[in-house]
Amino acid sequence: MNFKNFLFMFFIFTSFIFSVDQGDKSYSYSIGPKDLLTINVFEVPELNITVRVSEDGSIVTPLLGNINVAGLSRFQLEKKLVKLLEKNYLKSAQVTVFIKEYQSKLVSVIGAVKNPGNYELVGRQTLLQMISIAGGLTEAASDRIVIIRQYKNGKSASLVINLDELMLKGNPKLNIPLQAADIINISVERYLDIYVFGQVKKPGHIKMKKDGNVTLLRVIAQAGGFSERARKSSVLIKRKVNGKEMKIKINVKKILRGKRKDFILENNDIVHVPESML
Repeated sequence: MNFKNFLFMFFIFTSFIFSVDQGDKSYSYSIGPKDLLTINVFEVPELNITVRVSEDGSIVTPLLGNINVAGLSRFQLEKKLVKLLEKNYLKSAQVTVFIKEYQSKLVSVIGAVKNPGNYELVGRQTLLQMISIAGGLTEAASDRIVIIRQYKNGKSASLVINLDELMLKGNPKLNIPLQAADIINISVERYLDIYVFGQVKKPGHIKMKKDGNVTLLRVIAQAGGFSERARKSSVLIKRKVNGKEMKIKINVKKILRGKRKDFILENNDIVHVPESML
């Protein structure tokens, strides 16, 4: 387990310890379109059904016909069905409602998590809880989470959360409660593959994090710096452009003296530092 995932699981654990037990969260869940409900009426098996809520928020039941259920909790729907049944059909109705599938309130989790996908939003769930449900972070996770929130008027807004602020510093304000249709994007860290050969202390393949421009001096520093025999005035960059190899000669001495800008490298560039003739 890497350090970020260790801290992530730590905060999930502590938030669980200090949270208030809310009991069965499905009782606070508001039923909506596409939810799948199982309705049981005690000692009247003919009325037991499994039904999906229609797009207009209603269901069709035996005897009672079309019933609007949108916005009701399990408890409220049970009371409503009892009242309707006792009005015309049963003296003492006992009804239980179970939400078999939570389809009206989904949250999408994408990017650098182990199990990206759509997840049911049941009760009050926070950002960290939903990331945990999605399996936690992968090693490719960057330090940014982008949450896109959809509103009923058709508009949307985005919120950028710094992962280190949330997990390393434990800022509780960033562990926001989620809403239906939220999209959580755990940004994937971008890397460049650079190959450095010749007169550097640690030649070979270098994977550089793409957090801004990846420059020649940064890569050489990552390779341990120049060796004593390096010819800094004739560093060669090999780059493929449209299938053809391009060679670019860079005088690093001028970069070090501030006479020219540092050279920006691209993915799969090959850097060769020649040996000095002296």
